[in-house]
Amino acid sequence: MSAIFYHDQEQLKLAEESMKMHQKNFNKPITTKLLPFKKFYVAEDYHQKYILQRHSFLINALDIDPGEELIKSHVAARMNGYIGGYGTMPRFDSEWEKWGITEKMADYVRKQMISSFRGKY
Repeated sequence: MSAIFYHDQEQLKLAEESMKMHQKNFNKPITTKLLPFKKFYVAEDYHQKYILQRHSFLINALDIDPGEELIKSHVAARMNGYIGGYGTMPRFDSEWEKWGITEKMADYVRKQMISSFRGKY
């Protein structure tokens, strides 16, 4: 099930408008639920940065331990997204040096982006 959790009426209104706008692109109805936020639960460690965790070279090179450190790591979040196909090569190249990672790590991420999403780049 997909869901959007809202905190107030303004967020609910924005979510409804967004769904209505995107519905034009689909033949079937969007079934995402709009639900009031009640409580946030942090997922188990094995769910955190799941895609990145499948690339032990990067996790080891970042010297990040599972748990709170991995959850809070901006660099891990960005790398997880790029490896997962959320982002473009030009965008990645414009920001990776600011993270303090090595050229070898950046090359590895690029290779993963290319091999996982052929034709996109």
